[in-house]
Amino acid sequence: MGDEIDVRVEKGVYRGLGLARHEGQVVLVPRGLPGDRFRVRVASASRGLLRVAPLERLEDGPGRRPSPCSVSDACGGCAYQDLDYSRQLTLKELVLRESLARAGAPFEGEIRLAPSPERGWRTRASLHCAYGDDAFRLGLHAEGSHRIVEFGPCLQLSARANAAVQGLRQRLPARAGLASRVASVDLAESTDGGEVVLGFRGDLRADDGPALAATASEIPEITGIGFVTGRGGNGPFVLLRGDPYVHAQILGRRLRAHLRSFFQANRFLVEDLARSVLEMVPSGGTVLDLYSGAGLFSVPLAARGDEVRGVEINEGAVRDAVANARGLGSARFSVAEVGADLSRSPRETAGTIVLDPPRTGAGREVVAGIASRRPRVVVYVSCDPPTLGRDLADFARAGLRPDRIRAFDMFPDTFHVEAVVRLVPA
Repeated sequence: MGDEIDVRVEKGVYRGLGLARHEGQVVLVPRGLPGDRFRVRVASASRGLLRVAPLERLEDGPGRRPSPCSVSDACGGCAYQDLDYSRQLTLKELVLRESLARAGAPFEGEIRLAPSPERGWRTRASLHCAYGDDAFRLGLHAEGSHRIVEFGPCLQLSARANAAVQGLRQRLPARAGLASRVASVDLAESTDGGEVVLGFRGDLRADDGPALAATASEIPEITGIGFVTGRGGNGPFVLLRGDPYVHAQILGRRLRAHLRSFFQANRFLVEDLARSVLEMVPSGGTVLDLYSGAGLFSVPLAARGDEVRGVEINEGAVRDAVANARGLGSARFSVAEVGADLSRSPRETAGTIVLDPPRTGAGREVVAGIASRRPRVVVYVSCDPPTLGRDLADFARAGLRPDRIRAFDMFPDTFHVEAVVRLVPA
């Protein structure tokens, strides 16, 4: 431990790491890109694996470029921002394939990776705050720590969202008592950029509402504002001004999503993602949509004539889905945890099952519950290649294998990648 060694990165692996080798051991280099040569210090060693801290980049691999962001090294949110965009797409496809193979679910077919503009794509963000020594900081966490990194304009955000953030930086410190109790700010923006909603969390009290509302009224970019009361920000959401919803136009339907409802964050690719799911679902059948959120997939499926039931644990998101499906009699929604719902209705049939689980994936219980229904098609939407690979291996053991994968660069410049997988009986 503490030894310094020189290594060359052979390939990228998930979480923005570069894989190198030294004397038969695997070396994982943070922010290492294929072809880079580094001098590193060994931080830990276990079972043939070295984790290291980079000291100096001795040679640049092909495609390296200067980062356009002044805080990219400190922030750590954009692990691939130093790589030409076309090479980012190639790297992400390779990482996706390797993650699946490593989990025991290799895929040999074509994977098309849809690109995204690199700037202004993000419509959802969580920012962190700290107040001390008469200074207020609002920004993102540094990689692997809780230290706050402030940014000028964040290249992921639109000009309007950046202006709203800057407005908060200028105005909240004037209310020191309030600023000291705000721990984080959630931001949501409509895909067309016309709506920006903010929600505050921290050790906030009900009587903080007027001061928060007054702060927001001084920032013209904000169309809605609210806060969560209670220590830790786990209480109910209180709307202070405007509308808590932002909207997206998806395949002919205007969908709303509450600030606290999950919705895909890339304004440029969200409609293409929904279209891809619809293309993989046979039309005119019954669909069970698990982790259905605000109805991004359920509503367009019902609009084309499918019988759809969505299952979602977030009550607010279900309210959004019901509102979005207004006038569509073929869509209904249940508030439930997915695993519990599957176990309660074991005899329910569905020609197709769609699932879009959180980053932790579906898990063995949910995979078994899906497979027990013997669907004709399963469409799995995933933002995490390792958990996707784990679940696909479980599906394979249950007799369902992928025959088509499409990928979307929903998070350009980061190590994340979204995949849509169609599974059919083997």
